[in-house]
Amino acid sequence: MLATSTRPPTPEEVRKLDLTDIAIAAGLADTLRDRLRHHVTIDPFTVTDPFDGDHSYSVVLDREKPDRVVAMIVNKKDSLPRMPWSTMLGEGLEKVAISTEEAKALKHEMMPKETNNFYPYRRNSRVAGFFMFAFQVCGQR
Repeated sequence: MLATSTRPPTPEEVRKLDLTDIAIAAGLADTLRDRLRHHVTIDPFTVTDPFDGDHSYSVVLDREKPDRVVAMIVNKKDSLPRMPWSTMLGEGLEKVAISTEEAKALKHEMMPKETNNFYPYRRNSRVAGFFMFAFQVCGQR
């Protein structure tokens, strides 16, 4: 489910979120992770931020308030078959494609720590991409 009407938030818009917004996004991220586990295996450890190589980037946004970034998804471009995103996201979330530069800027705003912010996910025992969830956010810049 790739959104065409919703644009990703800017780092400035994310910076303006209050603690309640961060808590809501964290709760939505926890629910999303549970849904994702029905379709992929999420590794229990984090790895180096995947901003090199051949990847596509997306953010999962709360439809109620699209400035709330629930998760960031980094997919390896060769990872097929496609996943059932509309089933995994449900009614309240929306997946929006972003550029590498947008992904780096949003990640830096949400998680200023420079390394090991992404959980690998596997399909058929092979790493297909990476997730960063809002419940990992430990404060604001």
